[in-house]
Amino acid sequence: MVCLLPWAAHGQGLSAEACLQKIDSIFGSQQGVFALAFRDLSTGSELFVREHEAFHAASTMKTPVLVEIYRQVAVGRLKLSDSLLLRNEFTSIADSSTYQLDSVDDSETALYRHLGERRTVSELVYQMITVSSNFATNLLIDRIGAASVVATMHKMGLDEVHVVRGVEDNKAYQMGMNNTVTAAGLMGLFRSMAERKLVSPAASDSMISILLDQHFNDIIPAHLPAGVKVAHKTGWIKGIHHDSGIVFLPDGRKYVLVLLSKEVTDEAAATSSMAAVSGLLYQYVIQ
Repeated sequence: MVCLLPWAAHGQGLSAEACLQKIDSIFGSQQGVFALAFRDLSTGSELFVREHEAFHAASTMKTPVLVEIYRQVAVGRLKLSDSLLLRNEFTSIADSSTYQLDSVDDSETALYRHLGERRTVSELVYQMITVSSNFATNLLIDRIGAASVVATMHKMGLDEVHVVRGVEDNKAYQMGMNNTVTAAGLMGLFRSMAERKLVSPAASDSMISILLDQHFNDIIPAHLPAGVKVAHKTGWIKGIHHDSGIVFLPDGRKYVLVLLSKEVTDEAAATSSMAAVSGLLYQYVIQ
């Protein structure tokens, strides 16, 4: 289950091997499949568990959508001040039929009360990331095109981050046409962002600023002390819970962490276990 890199120790405390053994024990206590990718951006140290195994992306797919929006802004195809009509009608990639989102299944519901009005791309981006609005996400994907997200991820060498459709396209889901990610793929995306190489330094900074306002903080940030900031995006559907992002320490150091899960039977316990792994890795970094 665990992949150990050649280097053996980190500082004078917990070794890489011992850290991975603890992680394996934590994950092994749960029913489900877990993946992890970690990189300390100060030292280059990396830890991996099932890093190339594909997982249903859930809402982690909203980060590559964010990246593509900023790329299109950079090349002049889109402005953050552009406005989009709030209409609840989307096209399935399975058969081109139309479908609607149900606010009951969305983590953000206010937009559904304003159909026929307009919102800026900037407003929708913020809701897509910080409160994981499915409605905002589908409106934005309609504007930029899922194929453009795929093409941009490919050009960036992130082929393990695969966004082919909007959210709640149930016909596509039933046919196995799903957005997928790997821990390594998301780590590569967030590493580039943390190093201010994703689209541009200014775009990377803007994306980080939005991700820092994430409302759902029950995994990576849960056991981290005050003063540690996390720019991250979660994702969850039944049996699946993910978190992925950049951890900023008060002394200026930072690291990237991706935690993915599937086939989970006790979702609260799995979430708690992933939060425990995040806390362990924080201790590993600061020792």
